[in-house]
Amino acid sequence: MVETRLHSDEKAVLVPSKLHGMDIARTAAVGLRTRKLRAGLSALGIMIGIASMVAVLGLSESSKSELLAQLDRLGTNLLTVQAGTGIGRGAGELPQDAAAMINRIGPVEVTSVVSAVDGANVFRTDFIPEGQTGGITVQAVSTDLLKTLGGTISAGRFLDDASSTYPTTVLGSVAAQRLGIGSVTGDQLVWLGGQWFTVIGILDQFELSPDLDRAALVGLPAAEKYLGDDNVPTAIYVRANPAAIDDVMAVLAATANPETPEEVEVDRPSDALEAREAADDAFTALFLGLGGVALLVGGVGIANVMVISVLERRSEIGLRRALGATKWHVATQFLGEALLLATVGGVGGVLLGAGVTWAWATWRGWGVLVPPVAIAGGIAAALLIGAIAGLYPAIRAARMSPTEALRTA
Repeated sequence: MVETRLHSDEKAVLVPSKLHGMDIARTAAVGLRTRKLRAGLSALGIMIGIASMVAVLGLSESSKSELLAQLDRLGTNLLTVQAGTGIGRGAGELPQDAAAMINRIGPVEVTSVVSAVDGANVFRTDFIPEGQTGGITVQAVSTDLLKTLGGTISAGRFLDDASSTYPTTVLGSVAAQRLGIGSVTGDQLVWLGGQWFTVIGILDQFELSPDLDRAALVGLPAAEKYLGDDNVPTAIYVRANPAAIDDVMAVLAATANPETPEEVEVDRPSDALEAREAADDAFTALFLGLGGVALLVGGVGIANVMVISVLERRSEIGLRRALGATKWHVATQFLGEALLLATVGGVGGVLLGAGVTWAWATWRGWGVLVPPVAIAGGIAAALLIGAIAGLYPAIRAARMSPTEALRTA
């Protein structure tokens, strides 16, 4: 609009009217309030897209921080030596003195032996049929296994030099659950290898060796005495100086089995955790792409609402133009409506995505971490989509001539 001001010389001066920022916000809000349902659905489309992107980034960062904490807690210097398959020889076997030979490697700090006890099963009572093993194995282990793997006791105690020579057992977390033993009172017995063994401990989950979760662990001397096991190692866990871990890996196979080193497999359990994180990163990229598609759909929804709004409000546009509103005023009004819709959707999406991240991370026991770039980027992406979606309807509204808009209203 224009204002007419009279100066002392009585000449009329036309002063162009101005549409301030607060004026744009008010007019944009009025336009959206008159179409609440349509505007709400359009904002919801943006909200879903932003929420999915923020949640994916937040969960990815929370998972990654948990992985790093897990690696710091367990260490990356743990190596596993196992019997592999020789070329043309069938299944390999580690020598009886493999652990002793590995201990001679300078940077090696500690070794622990695990020997699978063939033919031995574990049952809650001696009345259970032999075929119903529940997938529980029997493993003969050295007394320093818990320290080597960084494991913890859930109840009771672990094997020591005394108890490892008697018919006592420590149950993995899964094995204890399947046997229905949740606590240790000192009088629980299990039917193991055809005789009774006393349960003296229950382990927490082994993060670096899940096979032991489904096992009943007995001492190496007890396995030899009561179960007839030959104590041939099926796996040797090695802790080495982190600075020399690659050098130790290079010589482990030849040291463990000098005659047939090709029958020895050496790996680092922490590599499996990192590989899992790499797979999670691939899924993160996939979900980000899906979030981008949802955001694009939300932008199309805003564009659709704004185009329909222009067609429905031709009389309003014509009246405003007739009263002196410029093309810029009309364009900024409709562009403001689109940006306001996008802002509501963006802020709501960030809050929703952060809430999903908090709920899931808390349920999994992770630290909650929502990267600032996800928050700032989510709102910025919403505003960008809103500006692009509202640009064409704003230009179309601005180009309407007052007479044509009033005539077709």
